[in-house]
Amino acid sequence: MPQAQFRPIQWKSTHLELLDQRALPEKKEFLRIESVKDTIMAIREMAVRGAPAIAITGVFGLVLGARALKGEVKPETLNSLLEEVLHSRPTAVNLSFALRECQKKATNASTWEELSRLWESYALEMMDFDLESNTKLGFNGANLIDTGKNEYHIITHCNTGALATAGHGTALGVIRSLRDLGKKVIVYADETRPFLQGSRLTAFEMMEEGIECYIITDGMSGWLMQNRPIDAVIVGCDRVAKNGDTANKIGTYNLAIVAGEHSVPFYVCATKDSFDLSLESGKKIPIEMRKEEEVTRFDFLKLKNGEYLIPEGKTAPKGARALNPSFDVTDHKWIKSFVTELGCFPPEEIPSRLNSV
Repeated sequence: MPQAQFRPIQWKSTHLELLDQRALPEKKEFLRIESVKDTIMAIREMAVRGAPAIAITGVFGLVLGARALKGEVKPETLNSLLEEVLHSRPTAVNLSFALRECQKKATNASTWEELSRLWESYALEMMDFDLESNTKLGFNGANLIDTGKNEYHIITHCNTGALATAGHGTALGVIRSLRDLGKKVIVYADETRPFLQGSRLTAFEMMEEGIECYIITDGMSGWLMQNRPIDAVIVGCDRVAKNGDTANKIGTYNLAIVAGEHSVPFYVCATKDSFDLSLESGKKIPIEMRKEEEVTRFDFLKLKNGEYLIPEGKTAPKGARALNPSFDVTDHKWIKSFVTELGCFPPEEIPSRLNSV
């Protein structure tokens, strides 16, 4: 079994420890999670993020929730617990798949103590499986992109690395695997407004790995494709519909269109649990709306003396309104190929590839 470079999710038997991704890159701090309430708060406030990591964390949260209950498992309490965790982040399909599996396992337990043990075993299996899947995905993606050159220039969006998974990562896993083939990889990381997962987290991971990386603002990709030789755009995803429409971090759709205009191949990395064949298209994917303040404030822009570079961290006039959809949906026509642990294939092959698993 491959070893994770980062371990952002650490199960300590009695509690869960999560690397607080809000504090990165300035500090590496772990949150101690001791209840399902703590788990939900960590997911909602984005201390943990990335579809696979959210799903794993959510199941460990169920374990903690079950341990706090005594006696017989009652359907109404079980359903309430599952719904509570599900609503912490509604767009990513990995969490809903994992919770459905947890509901199935409940039929094999009569008490909460028994159920907590079943869920704990499942969460640990999820961690191992996710790492193994990401390693296979990375290998498949590296071989897809490698055309025999020695150097590759790749644009990424959001964070799709070990911090978003159990280890290795999806899109960043491809980059790691390409590097492991002996190739030089130069990464251009979209900053990913408003939460800056690209500039805070992707750049952090690339620096830790010694991979050359340049942060760009989300609006710079067009200029970059006009003026630099870009080999590919590689992104992750939170949910893929049957036709290939893909929900991912806001700004992905814009990037796909610009890539298409410049004939740069646009690849989506996804493990099989990211595909939702119950949805015919992306029109039915729920899009999470987050707090306006994430757009109108920049609280982490501080000077060394503690004063804000922008007064009080504000980036907008007092009383200004903002929209803050956390995800957008990229039409399948812009996607050249999906990169998965099952292989690489275009959107039209999704039903046949996934139904054969």
